[in-house]
Amino acid sequence: MGTGLHMHYRFATMAVLGAICLPMPALAHPHIFAEARLEIVAGDDGNIAQLQNVWRFDEVFSSSVILDYDKNSNFKLDPDELAALGETMRKSLADFHYFTTITLNGANMPITKPDVLHVTMIKNQLLVLFAVKPEKPVPLKGRLTFGIYDPSLYTSIDFPTDNDLVLKGEAFSKCQHKVVRPDPDDVISQNSASLTDAFFNDPTGTDMTKLFATRMEVTC
Repeated sequence: MGTGLHMHYRFATMAVLGAICLPMPALAHPHIFAEARLEIVAGDDGNIAQLQNVWRFDEVFSSSVILDYDKNSNFKLDPDELAALGETMRKSLADFHYFTTITLNGANMPITKPDVLHVTMIKNQLLVLFAVKPEKPVPLKGRLTFGIYDPSLYTSIDFPTDNDLVLKGEAFSKCQHKVVRPDPDDVISQNSASLTDAFFNDPTGTDMTKLFATRMEVTC
């Protein structure tokens, strides 16, 4: 299997494995771990301008990426190798919306593909930076949520502190906001019927697993 296909498969696998564990996500076992920072930027027009992402992957996954992309065997990723990795990730994660969720009054808002994923290695950990924009205007009206999660639960993306979910822009001054970190046991007990129905009718569980994801809630 070529390196590009190998990496595409690896990132595709993030979004399909683990589904058999639904509707009991507490039993799922993530295979890839990342810490995230998400900056939600509002424009002067009162709409969401973009979501700026920083992901730092665990050392095990980062090491495997070096093995895949170290073409000249110097045990590190040179600028051209990092650029190739970023482009592969940009293409592969498009099918999974870059693990990004935006909702407006409960409805999912689609996003555009980022122009580029900037990738580097810091202290043996893969660092990925990119920005996505809503596909159509998302006004700061009503109830909005923002988060980063893998619906298959194969990849664990965590925000180390509440300060890693950030609102930026004067337009947010009229809004209330809070970071929500759901308790999995509470989510299961409160939504057991819906989760069971989602599992048997849609084994991917893509709509229901977001109940378990850390998110920023904004009310304007």
